[in-house]
Amino acid sequence: MRVLVTGGAGYVGSVSVEALVGAGNDVVVLDDLSKGHREAVMPGARLVEGSYADATGLRALLAETPVDAVLHCAARSLVGESMANPALYYRENVAGGVTLLEALREAGVRRLVFSSTAAVYGTPASVPIREDAVLAPINPYGETKRAFEGALRWYADAYGLRSVSLRYFNVAGASARNGEVHDPETHLIPRVLSAVEGRGEVTVFGTDYSTADGTCIRDYIHVEDLARAHLLALEATDPADPRTAVSDGSAAAIALNLGNGGGFSVREVLAAVEEATGRPVPHRIGPRRAGDPPVLVADASRARAVLGWEPAHPHLVEIVASAWAWRRAHPDGYAG
Repeated sequence: MRVLVTGGAGYVGSVSVEALVGAGNDVVVLDDLSKGHREAVMPGARLVEGSYADATGLRALLAETPVDAVLHCAARSLVGESMANPALYYRENVAGGVTLLEALREAGVRRLVFSSTAAVYGTPASVPIREDAVLAPINPYGETKRAFEGALRWYADAYGLRSVSLRYFNVAGASARNGEVHDPETHLIPRVLSAVEGRGEVTVFGTDYSTADGTCIRDYIHVEDLARAHLLALEATDPADPRTAVSDGSAAAIALNLGNGGGFSVREVLAAVEEATGRPVPHRIGPRRAGDPPVLVADASRARAVLGWEPAHPHLVEIVASAWAWRRAHPDGYAG
């Protein structure tokens, strides 16, 4: 199939493009390169510079290059930025997302996979989190993702758009070709690896939580496992596939969690980095941060049942080691 990947020059998008091309699909990447990297786009995929929020550009692209399905990875995704500038997040993640949906509707594209987030759950009442948990985001980032998921449900009812939203917490690791390069970097594993490289120290926020070692526990999945889930979800949106249909055969929008199940504590992340790199992690202990729940772990059993998805890289040391190998091979990121 021919797949349009928004944000396909970014971290998650570029590794997903690798998986799609590797499976024999024809891939078109739409990315404005504000966060992504031209060098990250795999040979064999066509890069179009532009934004999914540009209605005119989208219509022209879809008229010139008809596609069968869309993998929507592009979005604003920094919690702190969303708190400081919610207008930006509503404008790009919600208004821009609807612009994308309208262009797809006009072009007759009825298949979409949304790279969503477990931030739609906010602070859950219980863990591991199931898909039927209350959606109660605690920041504009999570709220705008929830809003777009809601649009997908109504577009299924009214316009026959089959969709799968994949909700996950933390993605880490690297493929042999692509790794994680963000500015600013807010994710724990690359920040710890940066500390190992001599670029400052890491603060452990709180060691008195009600967990085995006193530090917060979070879910992590390997970026290649997420990419494979994207591919499986795209296959599930086929018009003849009952997984994205209701009982009468009409289109459905479904949401699935992804995760490793048990999660890993901050101290376990530090230990995994030390094992993978052979170096100590410069760090200090700080007070708790407001709003940090002790445990955030997703129940991914429905993704296993519906998509047949299992994480191929569930071990934290393996995830960290792949990220470390990529950083050592690319000390200047994509600039080198």
